[in-house]
Amino acid sequence: VQLQASGGGLVQAGGSLRLSCAASGSFFRLNAMGWYRQAPGKEREPVATITSGGSTNYADSVKGRFTISRDNAKNTVYLQMKSLKPEDTAVYYCNLAWDDSNDEYDSWGQGTQVTVSS
Repeated sequence: VQLQASGGGLVQAGGSLRLSCAASGSFFRLNAMGWYRQAPGKEREPVATITSGGSTNYADSVKGRFTISRDNAKNTVYLQMKSLKPEDTAVYYCNLAWDDSNDEYDSWGQGTQVTVSS
């Protein structure tokens, strides 16, 4: 399974961006999907996750500003980001848990840069 992320860019503080991540390839079932981010000099951290049933979880730092959603028909996960802050600047990675009916796997997208200027 391959993941293709898009939607990053440069935005001023207070602005919005929408990230997308589409999965392609052969799989039996897509399970949890999520977004993580890694700022320079910091470890990768979870931002938001969504289960196959639609349950969501957010990092405290983005609650109320970011919304994760998924379109199962398109095998795509989205991250709507509003009221962006300079501290949101990072490379954002999508993650997908999937299985082939025998084993479970974990795939990562290539990352998309989000830069928020003050």
